Amino acid sequence: MQDFNDSFLKACKQEPTDHIPVWFMRQAGRYQPEYREIRKKYSLLDICRNPDVCTEVTLLPVAQLGVDAAILFSDITLPLEPMGVDFDIVEGTGPVIHNPIITAADVERLRFFKGEESLPYVGQTIKNLVSSLKVPLIGFVGAPFTLASYMIEGGPSKSFYKTKSFMYHQPLVWHKLMDKLAVSMSDYLMYQVSCGAQAVQVFDSWVGNLSIEDYREYVYPHMVKMFGSLASLNVPLIHFGVVSGHLLDMMKDCGSTVVGLDWRVRIDESWKKLNYEVAIQGNLDPAAILAPWEVLEKKCAQILQQVDRPGFIFNLGHGIMPQAEVATMKRITDYVHQYQVQWATKLA
Repeated sequence: MQDFNDSFLKACKQEPTDHIPVWFMRQAGRYQPEYREIRKKYSLLDICRNPDVCTEVTLLPVAQLGVDAAILFSDITLPLEPMGVDFDIVEGTGPVIHNPIITAADVERLRFFKGEESLPYVGQTIKNLVSSLKVPLIGFVGAPFTLASYMIEGGPSKSFYKTKSFMYHQPLVWHKLMDKLAVSMSDYLMYQVSCGAQAVQVFDSWVGNLSIEDYREYVYPHMVKMFGSLASLNVPLIHFGVVSGHLLDMMKDCGSTVVGLDWRVRIDESWKKLNYEVAIQGNLDPAAILAPWEVLEKKCAQILQQVDRPGFIFNLGHGIMPQAEVATMKRITDYVHQYQVQWATKLA
């Protein structure tokens, strides 16, 4: 495609680019006045299920901010409905599961699904976007552990005691649940790529609540299986977890090609720990967006100064906060784009 900006894809492959690529998790959302107006007419799930509206929402920050990638506007809970999970997304709370997982029978009743049959509107949205975007489109899913924790807890949790108790008391059933989720989510990502997504990200929002030992025993085998099934897609595979600095080695070894970092770790130390074998994405503290520009600029510079090679994508350490300003996000994007790096390719 003429004038297609492939800097994000090049960085994912650790190739030199003429600028550091930028995109933001939750770059379409409540901080945008236009999005807030759309939400007066549609719920979050309504937007996801309406290809025209979902396309509009996904494109909005690309035009406003000048970012180097779009991410499909969706929600990690969307594929749970065809699996047989009854839920609502409650404003201010998040997903609320009406039929939580308690017993082995609850796991047995979960269905595998095919994206083209159960979520055709997602495929149509992706096709709409790819036909008009001049930057890559990122598809995504929730990671099996994060989805399992929602399904067992019945919604968000601070302690995850129900999830951990389930793991410890019913390990065979736990592994069956994780396997169903790993297979279903990898199939769903394959569907997104078949429709045109050029990269995918696996969000593991709650995995940081696990110890290294528990991750290795209860999660790691399923992530290896999931990423292994995605390897043949030949697209960047981004693996992102929150409070997951202690798990980075295994998150890389699962088979991801890009590791996303939250704001609690340093770029240089984490990359070295991973032997520079993958690209790195991150990791500005989302709260820093609310700071005065001189503070925010310093924090952006501190991140960029840790990068000494190709393969870095600037992002936040989690999603954009609703209190952010569009102008601030645009200023961050411009600042990163203008930052000079020694490995940059020369403009023609």
